[in-house]
Amino acid sequence: MNKFTGYRCSLCGIEYLPGQVTYTCPKDGGNLDVIPDYEFIKKKFHPEDITSRTESSLWRYLPLLPVDEPAGDSTPLHAAGWTPVFALPRLAEKLNLKHLWLKDESRNPTASFKDRASAVVVTRARELKAEVVVTASTGNAGAALAGMSAAVGQKAVIFAPKTAPQAKVAQLLIFGAKVILVDGSYDDAFDLTVKAANEFGWYCRNTGYNPFTLEGKKTAAFEIWEWWMKAHREWHQKDSPLDDHSPLSIFVSVGDGNIISGIHKGFKDLFALGWIPNMPRIIGVQAEGSAAIANAFNANTETITPVSATTLADSISVDLPRDGVRAVRAAKETGGTYVTVSDDEIIKAIAELGKMGVFPEPAGATAYAGLVKAAGSGVIRSDDPVLVLNTGSGLKDVRAAMQAVQSAPIIEPTLEAVKKIL
Repeated sequence: MNKFTGYRCSLCGIEYLPGQVTYTCPKDGGNLDVIPDYEFIKKKFHPEDITSRTESSLWRYLPLLPVDEPAGDSTPLHAAGWTPVFALPRLAEKLNLKHLWLKDESRNPTASFKDRASAVVVTRARELKAEVVVTASTGNAGAALAGMSAAVGQKAVIFAPKTAPQAKVAQLLIFGAKVILVDGSYDDAFDLTVKAANEFGWYCRNTGYNPFTLEGKKTAAFEIWEWWMKAHREWHQKDSPLDDHSPLSIFVSVGDGNIISGIHKGFKDLFALGWIPNMPRIIGVQAEGSAAIANAFNANTETITPVSATTLADSISVDLPRDGVRAVRAAKETGGTYVTVSDDEIIKAIAELGKMGVFPEPAGATAYAGLVKAAGSGVIRSDDPVLVLNTGSGLKDVRAAMQAVQSAPIIEPTLEAVKKIL
């Protein structure tokens, strides 16, 4: 039995059988949604069959994924996902919120959310017996592909803009991928990757192009669902009635749109299975200098107009978002919205989260910066339960992190010098 029944184009709605297409809709180039076999899943599994599983990774949700579990012993590919959720009571008080949490994706094997997509795509590549997997990346997606590929001996090629942070480029090289730096933008690297994949027969992982990236990213929604079932019950041991409050609001930083679309897809799958009664509210946050999707949302259109992206948050710096339509829908269809923030606000957010013991890269801090703005403008009310997603580690871009703090003083090695500093 196939683990999925086919694909559906997000633009025209045409459906294809599993072997008919690989990447995007042949008719209009629209992104494809993998269609799970919902009826089979509902007959064979109940929520408890998933939540009682012992795997502490995204493979916990294997019955809901369109691939088989990767073969072999435990590797970093088997460890992607199942990241922690932390309460942030001091920041909640500062923002006049009663309930605030953060899900920390920096705990993934290569320290970013992108491990989820790469774990599933590499697994799919192995099923297809692909010799090489290739992707375009500003760093995180490439590091994730390189790391997951190295774990199972898969050849990987990464095209990255030459402006990618050195810490991210170092990861690509250390993991043994073939790294090619492009004298151009992420969008230039993206287009070159597609051409190279077609020319050389490589399997392309590109975000917003390969439908299996969304399937990896939707696992974060499954984890949020499972965490929220427990957190919600514990919360209402003190407060009542059970549903007399707004739905959970999830803040997600947005670049090409694939993460927010993946989270939306995960919750849509759960809703289609009848495992959740309603959807959480999904709120996208973009940097002001890279806000093509927010612009479309605010104009009430699904037409994504390219921008000339300029933001220090390299992971979400995108001229033409490749998953923009589904990203607009993720907010629109859940009662959410889009917020834009400046680079200065992103820098401040890095420092604020750092004081809580979380070290985000600029793109990860963007989601929290969006919450600060939303709380100040009334988009979020004080009693709304809120979850912020940190998508990557600050160690990915130390140069940006240093802009958020004062340089450490250099002193003589004497106690008197210490006293002067104090």
